[in-house]
Amino acid sequence: MKQDPRRPKGQGVQNSDARLENLSRYLFTAPHWPIPLALFAILAGCVDLGLLTTGSSPFPTVTLLFTLPVICGFIATKPIVSRLGRPMTWNRSSLLAASAGLFGLLITGTGLVLYGGRFPLWYGIALAFIFGLRLLVLVAISDARSTRMSLPALMETVPGIIAGGFLIPGPFVLLAVIFHLIFWAGFTVFFWLIDEPMYRSLRIPGLSLLNAYVAHHTDGSKSLEVFFRKMGEEVYVPQATIFIRRTGRGEILFTVPNIHPGPMGTVGGSNLPSYLHDAFSGNVLVPHGCATHDFNLVSIDEADKLVHAVNGTRDGLKFHPCATHSFRVSEGTVSLLVQRFSDTLLIVGTRFPLKTEDLEFAMSLAIIGEGRQFNSHIAFVDAHNCMTAGLTPVLAGSKTAAEYLGACRTAGKMSRQMEELPFSAGYSRMALPYSEDEGYGQLGVQVMVIGVAGRLTAYVLYDGNNMVEGMRDEIRNALLALVDEAEVMTTDTHVVNMLSGKNPVGCQGNTRELIEYTLNAVRDAILDMAPSESAGSTATCDRVVIFGSSRIAQLASTVGTILVYVPPLILGMLLLAGILSLLVYVALYPSC
Repeated sequence: MKQDPRRPKGQGVQNSDARLENLSRYLFTAPHWPIPLALFAILAGCVDLGLLTTGSSPFPTVTLLFTLPVICGFIATKPIVSRLGRPMTWNRSSLLAASAGLFGLLITGTGLVLYGGRFPLWYGIALAFIFGLRLLVLVAISDARSTRMSLPALMETVPGIIAGGFLIPGPFVLLAVIFHLIFWAGFTVFFWLIDEPMYRSLRIPGLSLLNAYVAHHTDGSKSLEVFFRKMGEEVYVPQATIFIRRTGRGEILFTVPNIHPGPMGTVGGSNLPSYLHDAFSGNVLVPHGCATHDFNLVSIDEADKLVHAVNGTRDGLKFHPCATHSFRVSEGTVSLLVQRFSDTLLIVGTRFPLKTEDLEFAMSLAIIGEGRQFNSHIAFVDAHNCMTAGLTPVLAGSKTAAEYLGACRTAGKMSRQMEELPFSAGYSRMALPYSEDEGYGQLGVQVMVIGVAGRLTAYVLYDGNNMVEGMRDEIRNALLALVDEAEVMTTDTHVVNMLSGKNPVGCQGNTRELIEYTLNAVRDAILDMAPSESAGSTATCDRVVIFGSSRIAQLASTVGTILVYVPPLILGMLLLAGILSLLVYVALYPSC
């Protein structure tokens, strides 16, 4: 498939979470079950026709020795695997049977062409390889226990052995059985070599994790969360919230969790923004705080702790009818949009046109520490609105982190010098006609407009994971025709990252259409404005179970290392199995 020119290319150093998400490129959807069977039957029929025409064989050898076993394997695999309580579909069973049969046909044909006769050797090795390949695939997609998958793996080769016993002279059945035992032992050792590094590193079985990963991408299973919880740890995270009460209108809740909405698809906290939006009453905006993939929730159930903590701060809230004008502060590569609501400071940070990516959790504590010199509550938002080639997060102690802290310190000082005036607030939400595969979550685009003494500020939030490089300015420039100041944000939801670690807002090249939707949403928010008062709070969310420090990097690194060594390991295993098979053949067929 040709890459969209607007999609950022995978150059530069990617962070570990993107490398893990990009493993999905190895996955694909099996075609409708008749297609692989029909293609294999046609191929086998053509070979048989050629053999019969030239007189090389008096009967349809390929059909009897390959096509019939393929059909048997297709028919038997799904019921057996399903009876063992593991996932399997007719489409996968068909693709597996036909693909394995094709490999077997190629091995047999290549051996005969290159080395002349010895049909029992090449056909026996082909059957053993088919068994090993089927065992490998079934262990990967259905059940990591090779002993349980051995029976369904045999369903294609047992008919081949039986047919070979009638059609091939000599002790072929014994030869094929020994070959199967050799390949079974080889693949069992291979599975152990794959499993052991993961277990030693994270105390979780690697092949079982692979089963869960495949099940998530193919069936939407959440079994991955079992492994996430095993390697997770509890944390205590602050969450700043601005409550806006409006005259004659619904409440606006602007809450900033310092939890990362990942890792991908529907597992963990990937849909955190939408979950929190639905969990609170009123009109809720959930922008991105300071958190990397280390702070992914192990399960969306953990989000209830955030909801409970924020709702627990409602008692005793003191509302104030005034706010300052919004203003901007810049330091180095960092630009902040700042607005104070009584004792609560709202800060939205971006590094546009440079990469604006995740800030690690330690940054939230540092920013709160700086800001509380001047204000009681600090709602810091990572705008997450410019995706470039590199996806590395901002780490505490880096030059970029120092720029963020310096800018936030300046913002806190300046906010106390700004005059507080009565303000109005408006809200709108617009569903967008795009799917998650196109980079947009369920919340579409949300807008909060704050008006102070006739000066309007628009906070625009897309439910997506970052934004195509340069797009933020196109949208913001269009918004400035309606308001005096604006910032564009994304929630960083990872429901849009089912198939790739990169799927930013605007990657489908729909910028003009998206801008028009956004302008309409801003207009609706302006029409919705009403006199308002606000109160701020900072909740401490206790004992939230997340992935844990450096766990996602450790997981991605281990998986990446395993993938590097898989080709030479399997090649070496097949070579050794082939040599042993040849020795067995010489012993059983000494005259050949």
